[in-house]
Amino acid sequence: MKVGEEAKQIAEMFGAEPLEAEHAGYLHDISAVFPNEQRVTISQQLGLEVLPEEEVFPMIIHQKLSKEMARSLFNISNPAILNAVGCHTTLRKDASLLDMVLFVADKIAWDQPGTPPYLQEIRQELEKSVEHACYSYIRYLWQKRESLRVIHPWLKEAYYELEARLHADEGIIHVKRNT
Repeated sequence: MKVGEEAKQIAEMFGAEPLEAEHAGYLHDISAVFPNEQRVTISQQLGLEVLPEEEVFPMIIHQKLSKEMARSLFNISNPAILNAVGCHTTLRKDASLLDMVLFVADKIAWDQPGTPPYLQEIRQELEKSVEHACYSYIRYLWQKRESLRVIHPWLKEAYYELEARLHADEGIIHVKRNT
């Protein structure tokens, strides 16, 4: 629920549709009902593409499972919501505004004990733009990539795309905060 509330607030800051963001936030982790060790098999049974990185680290395929569950169990047909749910953990290249809003909300609304080590920086970068906030978190992971089990190819593509865009524009912000 916290991710839905956070997504709605971020959507309002940047001009995304607040109800779409809220709904995407509520649906983003619905596949958590499946244990990690069952996620690959269930994904294959549903005909979802399973990448090698997802086989190695099945937790990250939950984004695809949640998207499918939102579509098939909750009759969500809005592609913006479905796509945001489907990439909320890794982001992706050519991410929409709603994709980025949910991605950042998921990282801010931490559901583990303690405070996430990246929280202060991601909040500071959110003052600039949602793209900066996305890049901040992905850069945090990128700097730790040698210690991670896998680097999802979508995350890698998002990293390079955001890095190129934010550095090439030399401070021009694409998705400006509403003031």
